[in-house]
Amino acid sequence: MPDPVSWLQIQQGWSVVSSDGAAVGTVAQVEGDQEMDIFDGLAIESGQGGLRYLTGDKVATIYPGEVTLKIAAAEAAALGPFTPQPPETKWVPGKPPLTKRLSNWLHGES
Repeated sequence: MPDPVSWLQIQQGWSVVSSDGAAVGTVAQVEGDQEMDIFDGLAIESGQGGLRYLTGDKVATIYPGEVTLKIAAAEAAALGPFTPQPPETKWVPGKPPLTKRLSNWLHGES
């Protein structure tokens, strides 16, 4: 049996299996902050249609190609829908580009 791996290695399409051995679905998306090494959870594609969200605290073990859960299949079937987080936009105020500053200067603008 292979060694367990980090959540950072989970890939789309990996199998998701409940604690009682039933196939729950496949990984559609991994949610977390790679820089801070914070695992939030998984979006799971199941045969029931639509994506379901599983919080990271319900994951028991992660092996290459398979994520095993701490919950049974019945509880996994009752998971809520996945709602993606809005993209994080960072805006850093600063000087406009040199071309814009020159254009403004030539037109008498500050």
